[in-house]
Amino acid sequence: MSESREFTPGKIHDVVVTPLRKFVDERGWLTELWRTDKVDEATRPVMTYLSQTEPGVTRGPHEHVAQTDNFSFIGPGNFRVYLWDNRPDSPTYDVYQTFVVGQDAPTSVIIPEGVVHAYKNVSHIPGVVINSPNALYMGENYAEEIDEIRHEDDPDSPFKTH
Repeated sequence: MSESREFTPGKIHDVVVTPLRKFVDERGWLTELWRTDKVDEATRPVMTYLSQTEPGVTRGPHEHVAQTDNFSFIGPGNFRVYLWDNRPDSPTYDVYQTFVVGQDAPTSVIIPEGVVHAYKNVSHIPGVVINSPNALYMGENYAEEIDEIRHEDDPDSPFKTH
């Protein structure tokens, strides 16, 4: 059973939200998602994956114990991002943050461990998200447990996306 908690709206400490620039010409466009000279070594990606989310679908909320996610929302589609600071030692513990990113607002979002997160496709088309976390999914050669605390499976979870 989950505890009852109140969250305060605001910006969450250690979450990095960066607008992405699209360089457009007659061929199309290009966007840099991350660079080693712009990402802290502790949060530097070690893998990248791409996912598609259907309209109206929410992924999460969940959190990681030892993984930082580095999401890139560039389109197609727009997403509402939900964040909750679940780190008791953080200066923004119990702060809640939400914003819309994607095709209309290309954005990179770095989410540290202990920050519960979810995103919902708020478009009428399938949306694409790129994630470049700083840890390998299930560790080297898929030999470890998944680093994920899944709050979406708990009907009493205080982390609500509606």
